[in-house]
Amino acid sequence: MQDAAIDRVAPCWDSHVHVFDAQAAVAEGHYRPAHRPLADIEKLARTNGFGHLVLVQPSVYGTDNSVLLDALDAGQGRHRGVVVLPPSVDDATLAAMHALGVRGVRFNLVSPVGASLTPGDAQEGQSALDSFKALAPRLRELDWHVQWYASPRDLPVIAALHAGSPVPAVLDHLAGMHPGVPGGHPAWQALEQLAAQGAWVKLSGWYRLGATAPYEALDATLLKVAGLFGRHLVWGSDWPHTAFTPDALPAYASTWEPVVRALTAAQKQDAWEQAPAALYA
Repeated sequence: MQDAAIDRVAPCWDSHVHVFDAQAAVAEGHYRPAHRPLADIEKLARTNGFGHLVLVQPSVYGTDNSVLLDALDAGQGRHRGVVVLPPSVDDATLAAMHALGVRGVRFNLVSPVGASLTPGDAQEGQSALDSFKALAPRLRELDWHVQWYASPRDLPVIAALHAGSPVPAVLDHLAGMHPGVPGGHPAWQALEQLAAQGAWVKLSGWYRLGATAPYEALDATLLKVAGLFGRHLVWGSDWPHTAFTPDALPAYASTWEPVVRALTAAQKQDAWEQAPAALYA
């Protein structure tokens, strides 16, 4: 049952945002984010008709989810979260996160300080393969999902992992399918497998796929992905757009322009409202 706080706000969801605290410690050798508190994105999203946010743990904070968890607490039940965890996390911590609104665990295979699909990676705790196998049974008990920020070459391994696990997959940023991925690439077959397994795709991060506004280069790919995943599509702005300098951020509305062009009215409503409500709430 949805809680009262959720029932009182606009039903649409921005399913991929980050919050940053300039005072929080960040990973060595990575970008240093500007201060981007929850109140800023709440105001921007609400002005555009989005009452719910999905806060995604950024790579700069590693497995320290404090900034995200504090924001979920401040949101009083309106929002949901996706965290980054070590496989050693204890049950009490998982339960406390669930109570705050966490519904998934993220593996970032793209960031320079992210995870790896190599078994037994030399950096302790950095093998997504090992962590997935350790965490998946516990995530299933919580009805959580695994969110992957991956490249097309990673998708066959991800499909194989989820073929042997009931934990749903959520694929960041159009599953990494940039315009240069040819039709015969193994990633397309892997996406078909993932779609058949009940996976979800985030319609987000267009500029991370080599496209520039209004992102028309991605229209054909978006249509193809939408044809595979049907109603398992959710939209996210990717605010505050860490690929850009603070004075050159994309307009909020520009991040949904490809969705408006490519999807039917019913599909758009699903991506903004029904699908994220089912996945997160």
